[in-house]
Amino acid sequence: MDIAILLYEGFTALDAIGPYETLGRVPGAKVTFVATATGPVRTDQGSLAITADATLDELAHPDIVVIPGGPGTEQAMGDEATLAWLRAAHETSTWTTSVCTGSLILAAAGILDAVPATSHWQAFQVLELLGAIPTHERVVVEGKIVTAAGVSAGIDMGLTLAARIAGDHVAQCIQLGIEYDPQPPFNAGSPDTAPAEVVEFMWSGSRFREIA
Repeated sequence: MDIAILLYEGFTALDAIGPYETLGRVPGAKVTFVATATGPVRTDQGSLAITADATLDELAHPDIVVIPGGPGTEQAMGDEATLAWLRAAHETSTWTTSVCTGSLILAAAGILDAVPATSHWQAFQVLELLGAIPTHERVVVEGKIVTAAGVSAGIDMGLTLAARIAGDHVAQCIQLGIEYDPQPPFNAGSPDTAPAEVVEFMWSGSRFREIA
């Protein structure tokens, strides 16, 4: 079972690593980080790079496609080589997935036209402009397309898909193995629960604000 996780300059690390740590533990899984060129690809913070071991052409038809989000999403949305690979990979994939604003890349490729999907909460209006049906859920499964909300939701997406592929027992073993038992110190992980001043502060710095 070939799993291709797309890398591009400015992706968010956890968007890629969450699915890597969950889906990568499914029996028979082989995870490959792919990009337009092999070599290190820098994350949004710049201090971390992950190595792409294969080009897009070298893994043209993976069983599972994972598209992370991040500030570099906008550039990736405009890269025709990436979009062409994604369209072709989606035609034969068993599952096509995204985390956070990775769903905007799926939408830019035409994969989410009239499809219920989620993304980072700040990107919902852009997601709708691109033809998707924004859905306020942490993980949305629509046919073979699985989208996850912001960043940490990639772990939930990976476990959800692991259960679909290998059963609940395997998924629960993976969850226990990585000791995924969230107990955050604040109830501020959603704009619905975070203090209003926190939401406004985060929204004021959002690159999506002027579009909204």
